Amino acid sequence: MAELQLTKTRIQAGVWEGVLTGTEARPEIEVSHMARPIAGVSLREDPDLPGQFLVRVPIPIELLSEGVQTFVITDKATEERLESFTIVTGQPVEEDFRAEMELLREELDMLKRAFRRHCVETM
Repeated sequence: MAELQLTKTRIQAGVWEGVLTGTEARPEIEVSHMARPIAGVSLREDPDLPGQFLVRVPIPIELLSEGVQTFVITDKATEERLESFTIVTGQPVEEDFRAEMELLREELDMLKRAFRRHCVETM
């Protein structure tokens, strides 16, 4: 099986959009913010290109606040990170280190869940 690849196409009217390739079967994806799933994510096959899926992630307005907000998109079956996007609001940031730190926190949470699952499965 080919590796899933998710490519951002745009953010328009509060919706992140991308194209998912690398599979013929409809995959299950999850979008999280601070380790909490985001509702309303849609995934549909591209009518023009079989094997390509169009992904739409509505950005909840209640999650937009001062600072850096990072959203992580994962494959539910493997819990592999496919893509992430960051929204910075408020004061301009000279360097984007806060976004990188937020992404590292999200990835650390994902690793902790995978490690705990591994410990339970190997007992």
